Amino acid sequence: MRMIAAVMYEQGLPAPFAESKPFRIEEVELDGPGEGEVLVEVRGAGLCHSDLSVIEGMRKRPLPVVGGHEGAGIVQEVGRGVTGFKPGDHVTLAAVAGCGQCRFCLVGRPGLCQAVSGAKAEGLLGNGARRLRLANGGRLNHYSGISVFAQYAVVTPQSLIKIDHSVPLDVAALFGCAVVTGAGAVFNSAKVKPGASVAIFGLGGVGLTAVMAAREAGAARIIGLDVLPGKFDLARAVGATDCFDVRDPETIQKVLDLTNGGVDHAFEISGNLGALEMAQKITVRGGEVVGVGVGKSTSTFTIPHLPWVCEERVLRGSYMGGGVPQNDVPVYVDMYLRGRLPVDRLRSEHIGFDRLNEGFDLLHGGGVVRQILLPHG
Repeated sequence: MRMIAAVMYEQGLPAPFAESKPFRIEEVELDGPGEGEVLVEVRGAGLCHSDLSVIEGMRKRPLPVVGGHEGAGIVQEVGRGVTGFKPGDHVTLAAVAGCGQCRFCLVGRPGLCQAVSGAKAEGLLGNGARRLRLANGGRLNHYSGISVFAQYAVVTPQSLIKIDHSVPLDVAALFGCAVVTGAGAVFNSAKVKPGASVAIFGLGGVGLTAVMAAREAGAARIIGLDVLPGKFDLARAVGATDCFDVRDPETIQKVLDLTNGGVDHAFEISGNLGALEMAQKITVRGGEVVGVGVGKSTSTFTIPHLPWVCEERVLRGSYMGGGVPQNDVPVYVDMYLRGRLPVDRLRSEHIGFDRLNEGFDLLHGGGVVRQILLPHG
């Protein structure tokens, strides 16, 4: 079929993106689902900082590629051998998917599956297939195995989670990355306990979800940190007990004083090395820093060796929530429906394809939390 999609031909174009246009909106070809694949009509796709890092060239991708890794939609067709999904199902599309057979998948860590991640790195679906083509028949790559900056997507069932029809599809899109990543970092990776103190660097969609999850976990002190104080009202509204501007040279000491020596868990969401260094400095002895945000693929950082050992500090990575989306997302959806995880408050606005590049300018400037692309208008 022919459909409208957002295609990236070049990384590293300069801002403003409304002028350089990293995404070109054009007609492309999408083959129907093959064996073990599902065709989804995309009804909402979130604009994420991970997408922004790809636009900026911080993480390389095979080009040209149809963007988007956080979305939701309606199943239109299932390929031979697919069970568990049928036309009409509402689904969230998630970038994390595993083969189901390797050592990582068997212990519930599909985000570490090398078989699927290898295929995705080559611009393929998780099963190694390619269903996208340029209008002239040329090669066109999939992004994170789903490519939801498009009207339709063919994906493997491992990338899908069935969603209750009562959840608006623009909200359901958020569960594919922002929610599963932020909440999973708190519940799966850090396993935050009641009464704990936490700090969260970066109050975008993922960071604010982590704030909500920390409140749900029973954390006594939830500290939000960002370079944009304009985000603090929303952070407090969804659970933050305190907020600080990281540009304030007194912030580290203020957090240490407030928490009697440091927080139990510091979540670095922004992917900024300076924030990661600050996170280490505000963590209590025996505490942990959880790295959630990703930066340049070539970036490195240092750990003070002696205190790391003698003070029993922990440095932990958390990729896309560190869990199994098929298990976790229904739990988070239930929390949302009961008002305990108000992720609908992350939505900044709806946009169409005509504003997609401009949307990334707004995201780059920090003035929005989560814009939702509506591929069908």
